Amino acid sequence: MADFTGTTTVDAADDVLFAYLSDVHNLPRYFARMTSAEPGEGNEVRTTAALPDGSQVEGRAWFEVTDETRHLAWGSEGGGYHGYLDVRAVGDDRSEVEVHIHTERVTEDTDGSIQGGVDETLAAIKQLVERAGALDS
Repeated sequence: MADFTGTTTVDAADDVLFAYLSDVHNLPRYFARMTSAEPGEGNEVRTTAALPDGSQVEGRAWFEVTDETRHLAWGSEGGGYHGYLDVRAVGDDRSEVEVHIHTERVTEDTDGSIQGGVDETLAAIKQLVERAGALDS
């Protein structure tokens, strides 16, 4: 089992950024390897992801949004994998985004691809917001 984490600062107000990140339809735009996400019943999300070997995998996950604390949490069906994302204000129009992943499928020593995925996700958020203007649309 292992834990992976990363943080970045984004030039965007925390409430606007969190609204964008908490929309299930936007998940594939910033989560590394996720190719589709559709809401199901309750807190269920149906996802498709591209694996490092190029194959596709479909699954069901849970996805919970806590607006008051700007906290997202998710996990896979059957357990063994879960994570969270927090957005915090660090100025009038700047926010800090932290992503944390916990998995029982690998150890920190054996799989650098998960930390790479966390880093890619944070870079995608920063690029979408600061360069592509995702929050303007």
